[in-house]
Amino acid sequence: MNIHKLLAAFSLLLALIAGATRAQAPTRPADAPEQFADLGDLKLHSGAVIRGFRLGYRTVGQLNADKSNAVLWPTFLGGHSQDLLQYVGPANVVDTAKYFVILVDSIGDSVSSSPSNSRLQPRMRFPEFTIRDMVESEHRLVIETLHLSRLHAVLGYSMGGIQTFEWATAYPDFIDEAIALSGSPQSTSYDKLLWTAEIGALELDPNWKNGNGRGPMTRGFAVYDEIDSMNVTSPPYRVAHTSPQAFDEFLEKTHREYLGDAAAACDAIRQRQAIMSLDIPGEYGETLEQTAKRVHAKLLVMVSPEDHMVNPEPAVDFANAIGAPVVLLESNCGHSSLDCIADGPTVAKFLADPSSVQSATLRENGK
Repeated sequence: MNIHKLLAAFSLLLALIAGATRAQAPTRPADAPEQFADLGDLKLHSGAVIRGFRLGYRTVGQLNADKSNAVLWPTFLGGHSQDLLQYVGPANVVDTAKYFVILVDSIGDSVSSSPSNSRLQPRMRFPEFTIRDMVESEHRLVIETLHLSRLHAVLGYSMGGIQTFEWATAYPDFIDEAIALSGSPQSTSYDKLLWTAEIGALELDPNWKNGNGRGPMTRGFAVYDEIDSMNVTSPPYRVAHTSPQAFDEFLEKTHREYLGDAAAACDAIRQRQAIMSLDIPGEYGETLEQTAKRVHAKLLVMVSPEDHMVNPEPAVDFANAIGAPVVLLESNCGHSSLDCIADGPTVAKFLADPSSVQSATLRENGK
């Protein structure tokens, strides 16, 4: 998933909370520098080990007296905690006048330990990891570094929403609320086809060289961006927003969206492999409905039926199994529907009082 496209999707989150226009977006907090938790060796569920593991994070806001207001927000696919800073603060997506917000750089994002920055296990020598491994590293951060015994909430979009489902099942009594935005508890065959195609595009570049290439992977990332653009919204959206006459200009811009070398490609591949392996029910040898009943936190699911990037069906089935509210985002924007629909302070209301949010359908222009 392209960082620029995903950053655009967060603009709605701001509107959801503050009812703000784009021009009224709060400034980025200046007092939230990148920090690192040095957690030693991180043993993965596969049995492999990431050596000298470091997890990047930022904190905004203050803990209250009983340490009950911490909200963890892990990054989306390819994103960094810095990208999330502009969405936290007073009267923002998560109000830092009320909450202590922990923004976490997920494994493989080039800030936390990743194929591109590991000295001991560089490039494709960096072991494959899973979404569960991301959550385990974040749990260690909360317990060992921040010395918190629980979280008020976990919130995330896309891969962050996927991690939210994992948090809610792996640590059912550790969090009070879980807010999954365009996430899923289980990758479908369509999801896997998408990620396989993007990985294949990168690996076919002549400068890939099994992850050891040094030059820019211009062609590989160009095709990668084309595949991303086909799926981050929907066919009706693209037809409506790009005329045949404007296609060449659109394609040229798409090719400029994200460029990188083999080191960056290794990061992109490992994070996609983590999503491809996602199967929370499979972790427990249960059906999806049985696994949903493990969740003790109050759960909110927000998905678009037109999402071509993270199939919404498992998330909806998961929520329905335990009677959790599902907010459907009816929009041709698909995975980017959070950029196209703004109708009320949904997330803020749920953080403050989960019982105040019921299942609903939100449409563009508030219809």
